[in-house]
Amino acid sequence: MDKPSADVHDLQLLLQYRWRDQSLLHQALVHSSYTYECRDKEEGHNERLEFLGDAVLQIIVSEHYYKLFHDKTEGELSRMRALTVCEASLARVAKRFGLGRFILLGRGEERSGGRERASLLADAVEALLGSIYLDGGLKESRRVTLFLLTEVMEEVLTGQALRDYKTELQELLQRDSAEPVLYRIVNESGPDHDKLFTAVLSHAGASLGEGMGRTKKEAEQQAARMAMEKIQT
Repeated sequence: MDKPSADVHDLQLLLQYRWRDQSLLHQALVHSSYTYECRDKEEGHNERLEFLGDAVLQIIVSEHYYKLFHDKTEGELSRMRALTVCEASLARVAKRFGLGRFILLGRGEERSGGRERASLLADAVEALLGSIYLDGGLKESRRVTLFLLTEVMEEVLTGQALRDYKTELQELLQRDSAEPVLYRIVNESGPDHDKLFTAVLSHAGASLGEGMGRTKKEAEQQAARMAMEKIQT
């Protein structure tokens, strides 16, 4: 198993937060591949914290935009939030702070470039926010979240954020049709800690695109991107 290449004290300085319970910080940095290779040890991983952090992130960003923009519709606020908390945005935050250096990975994940993988980095950001919520409460979670997302939010507000193809496609197709846009995961391969998903997108009975990704969300975004390119050519 590969140890992190940097001391967590440095990470706490970068994030401007010091954990009272250091075990929560440790757990947030343990990837499931590390736990998988430590089966003889009672080593937890960060997926439960990721689950909690995702919810914390959603409420903080939703509240921030709700209070900041009194004239925005529900659809506009949802779109802004989606761009802010998407995998690509969180991965960029993680790379800006060098988060990959601090994560505990299994050897296989390390060899396959896990420290730079967008899905893994985004999940780690969510896990850290979940651990801060448990350690310091919502007020501290809000402070750290808004600090981490400052640049992302600026890009969302100026229209420079990465595109959310799923939302764009939904709006495009439903201008002329009430039929739902459907996504189906048709295949998944690889070990549990390194899955590759394939998603197929359909609308009104027709298949419009197929995409692959390290997470189901990423695969669906790629399928939507392919459909957008197909429709616009």
